[in-house]
Amino acid sequence: MDILEPTGGTSAATRQLAPRPGAITGLVIGVLDNSKPNAGVLLSAVAGLLRERFGAGGIRAWQKPGASTGAAPAVLDEIAGACRVTLIASAD
Repeated sequence: MDILEPTGGTSAATRQLAPRPGAITGLVIGVLDNSKPNAGVLLSAVAGLLRERFGAGGIRAWQKPGASTGAAPAVLDEIAGACRVTLIASAD
């Protein structure tokens, strides 16, 4: 019989949030689709509203291969270099 321990630990490092811009006028909005159904549609619609209502600049999009895996460090670096504001999540 195999007995699994459900209370496992984590080794994730604590990180501080990035500084928030005072306004998003002219800023590029990034969208990271986590591949859940309609996530890209939802996040792109929110980015479009930010652009329409608050004058955000362009919209750039990326997609993860699946919701259960994190984005590759190279993708995160690319997003950080291209955007000041990024929408990165959708939940069930």
